[in-house]
Amino acid sequence: MSSAPSAPSGSSAPSGASPAPSPQPARPQGPPRPAPSHGSPAARAQERGEEILAVLDTAFGQLLAADPAAFRVKFRKMAASAFAFYRGTACLFYRDLDVDRPDASFLDEQTSRVWIHGDLHAENFGTYMDSKGRLVFNVNDFDEAYVGPFTWDLKRFAASLALIGYTKALSDAVIGELVRTYAAAYRERIRALAGGGVRPEARPFTLDTASGPLLAALRDARSRTRFGLLDSMSEVRDAERRFTQGGGAIELDAATRRKVLDAFEGYLETLPESSLTRPDAHRVKDVVGRRGIGIGSAGLPSYNILLEGSSDALENDVVIYMKQAQIPAVSRHVTDERVRGYFRHEGHRTVISQRALQAHADQWLGWTELDGAGQLVAEVSPYAVDLDWSDIDDVAEIRQVVGDLGRATATMHGAADDSSGHTLVPFSTEEAIDAAIAADEEGFAESLVDFAHSYGAQARADHQVFVDLFRNGRIPGL
Repeated sequence: MSSAPSAPSGSSAPSGASPAPSPQPARPQGPPRPAPSHGSPAARAQERGEEILAVLDTAFGQLLAADPAAFRVKFRKMAASAFAFYRGTACLFYRDLDVDRPDASFLDEQTSRVWIHGDLHAENFGTYMDSKGRLVFNVNDFDEAYVGPFTWDLKRFAASLALIGYTKALSDAVIGELVRTYAAAYRERIRALAGGGVRPEARPFTLDTASGPLLAALRDARSRTRFGLLDSMSEVRDAERRFTQGGGAIELDAATRRKVLDAFEGYLETLPESSLTRPDAHRVKDVVGRRGIGIGSAGLPSYNILLEGSSDALENDVVIYMKQAQIPAVSRHVTDERVRGYFRHEGHRTVISQRALQAHADQWLGWTELDGAGQLVAEVSPYAVDLDWSDIDDVAEIRQVVGDLGRATATMHGAADDSSGHTLVPFSTEEAIDAAIAADEEGFAESLVDFAHSYGAQARADHQVFVDLFRNGRIPGL
């Protein structure tokens, strides 16, 4: 999806538009699943099309009804490729995993209750500046984070790797080897983490430890400047910085602006004490509205807020965004009431999850409420660079990257447990996962390879079904 904290893209909308609907998570809805069809390919495609429509309606129906234009853009982006479709349909992935492909391998009471990313595909990795001022390459975009089976993250990544491999014309054998590389690297890092102690091999990917495309992304991030970001979004008028009009910015009416500022005051109470060392840093200079139309943010109202920053200098101003948080797709398939009752709202859930999964998270990361809906608040960072797969074509280089992403995934899973300060996962996740994999070392990798091939093929077929539904006007409301 989108990069770790970045400006939500937007288009014009009326000032003071009401927030997007925020339904409560529920078990999968829609008509009862019919018996598998043994008819013609056309009949099977029609049956699958009805399933896809039902899942999309459950996940996006209310948002789509509130802003159909945003979803026309979202769905056109999803129509561009099978991978883009896969990125936008975590809801379908988890429905299939829960209903059609239930698999309890490597899962027990503990490994079924791990803090997971929720949308772990191959493009949800990139750079960020941590709270200590260090550039780190890691997993990003935690909008779908929740608590559930650790294997769900691994399967979602494995299938995404199969889709990327297919677009690069890699053979099934090579794709299988890449998934095994990911699984082996994940296994190696989990074992190291479970061993305890200070381990140099478990250090994060930084300018000092990364190599290849990960190092290139970090160097790209290092070359960027706060002034460059500010110059792209704002201008100095009458000796003060203000947001530039147009370009997706929406001018707010007085009542909406007041509500956003009130929500901002509530957000400040959720920040760590260490971020409150300079009160002037939180002085608001300007506010504009935006409306998300990307694959992950379609229909979700959001706002950009310009702050004074670390000093009076104009080049140190900070832009944060306030975005209505979404219901994570995985939450519709996790029935544990201990998990459901832990979060105040989706904004709280997103922030708590990110802080658990990401060591030294963004110092501006916090939550608030606006018109009764939970909001995620974070910095629009000038140092966020996504991993770019477009020029990673050499198989040896892909293998290196995939191994690094496996280690990053394991580090993320190991970070959020009894030592992270949260009570929801009161045990050592790395030890629990290590023990589960140890029971079937060979089967662990092969289960991911099998899933990658089968669900990759399913996603490619589903993409064609979706395109036909969309272009023929079969999606209600569009």
